Amino acid sequence: MRKKRILFINPVGHSDWDAAIKDYLEEARSESTTVDVISLKKGPHHLEYHYYEALIGVDLLNTIKWAEKDGYDAAVIGCFYDPFLEEAREICERMVVTAPAESSLQLASVLGDSFSIIVGRKKWIPAMRRNVMKYGYGEKLASFRSLEMGVLEFHADENRTRNRLVEEALKAVEEDRAETIVLGCTIQFGFYRELQEMLGVPVIDVVLAPFKHAEFLVDLRDRFGWATSKVGGYETPPVREIREWRLEEQYAMDGLWSEKKK
Repeated sequence: MRKKRILFINPVGHSDWDAAIKDYLEEARSESTTVDVISLKKGPHHLEYHYYEALIGVDLLNTIKWAEKDGYDAAVIGCFYDPFLEEAREICERMVVTAPAESSLQLASVLGDSFSIIVGRKKWIPAMRRNVMKYGYGEKLASFRSLEMGVLEFHADENRTRNRLVEEALKAVEEDRAETIVLGCTIQFGFYRELQEMLGVPVIDVVLAPFKHAEFLVDLRDRFGWATSKVGGYETPPVREIREWRLEEQYAMDGLWSEKKK
């Protein structure tokens, strides 16, 4: 059986979480899957600000295009903002690309009639609400609940994080009538099972959801030919223009783009 190769990208300029997420995904992967976890070589250490998100765009997209050229079957963009997901699908001709919010909200909408998203800070809510609406799940959104903790705090004091997650998730279920809980940051990984047992509702881990979604989509592509459409919104840019405008040179993409084989 051919192995599926999946790359999980932490779109930040440090590798502090790579080993832990790699171990986490190794436990979750199918036997036919191999997984690698990498981060960007430079950039901000979290994406809590729109400015920080903008800074990682070129490096992230170059990494995704490199992954396709290297033979990966899928890439996961490891941030719940789903940064540059549409752009990534546009530039990939065969490789599957998933991201946490889209994958998790699809799953949450199937597992319950309503869901709440547990975010780190209120600052995150407007952008995340826009994604909920864009993906078409506005009617199922029960609430956002905020821990008032930043990304870099979640695993610095796990007891505090766990206590805050329990407190806010309970409010979401009991007061907001959420039937499913979505943990609204990839760095909240590792807490879902305990919360789920305590709350009695599905709790979606947003590292696991896009990874398993990626495995599923690769299977669909390989068995049934169901892949990202290239006749509309995800049409890939012409290689001729990229070469003519010397974009490969300007944005350190040398060798990543090549003409399709006839």
